[in-house]
Amino acid sequence: TVGIARSAADRDRRIRLLVNESNVGMVGNWNRCLVESRGEFIKYLFSDDLLASPDTLRRMVDVLEHDASIALVASARTIIDEQSVVRGSRSFDRSDRVFPGGAVIKRCFEEQRNLVGEPSVVLFRKEAAKRGFDPRYRQLVDLEMWFHLLEQGAFTFLAEPLCSFRVHENQETERNNRRLNHIHDFLLLYEEYLSRTAPAGLSALHRRYLIDAQLHQLWKRSRRDPVLRDEARLTISRYYPPWEFLLHRALYKLINPLYKIKRLVSRNLWRRAEYVS
Repeated sequence: TVGIARSAADRDRRIRLLVNESNVGMVGNWNRCLVESRGEFIKYLFSDDLLASPDTLRRMVDVLEHDASIALVASARTIIDEQSVVRGSRSFDRSDRVFPGGAVIKRCFEEQRNLVGEPSVVLFRKEAAKRGFDPRYRQLVDLEMWFHLLEQGAFTFLAEPLCSFRVHENQETERNNRRLNHIHDFLLLYEEYLSRTAPAGLSALHRRYLIDAQLHQLWKRSRRDPVLRDEARLTISRYYPPWEFLLHRALYKLINPLYKIKRLVSRNLWRRAEYVS
């Protein structure tokens, strides 16, 4: 990879090749790129991923250049495998739309996943992201940054798949999921953002449900994996004494089917809503 990049840099003075002297980790590498960048806008493109259209950069840059209230732009993306065969697609919405940042944060919380997309499918201003990616996160480090940006402005979604995201067993995302890092990161996200005004409209009961849902997942996975058991108990003890967790788990199992219905209703209402930035 370094050889190919060096060859490209030798042919084009706009390309700079930077090689870390030691492994600084995923977040450290993202932050170094952010610091070293010289442009107004930031567009990551990871080695596994692709730009799916020759117009990707132009269309995304146009959004930010023409509207200062937009803090983040993303597109739909195709999902490709190791042989670059398209296996599906992911999309935030069905058409090009502008959403208030707080509404996007709320929806990601309700769905309990990153609906915006991976770093290779977004574009944002360097100035808005100058504090860097938060190294406390291991899996949802990108989503936490999207929340940070969405607290500063609106979100534009482009429905055409302008990028391709590759999925395979050896990527960092899959390893993090096996280590349950996404659960720990969601709990940290809840602590950081659920107390703020951005996700307004989430009741206290709803917020408690979101935390209990992650703890329930952690408890189920730890029962099947003795290696995770002690870590799971330690994490759960931060929120509940053992007897109280058992009570909340029983309540969660009763409430969860109702919440799934509520989520379907909210999803349909979202699609019909007319949002303005």
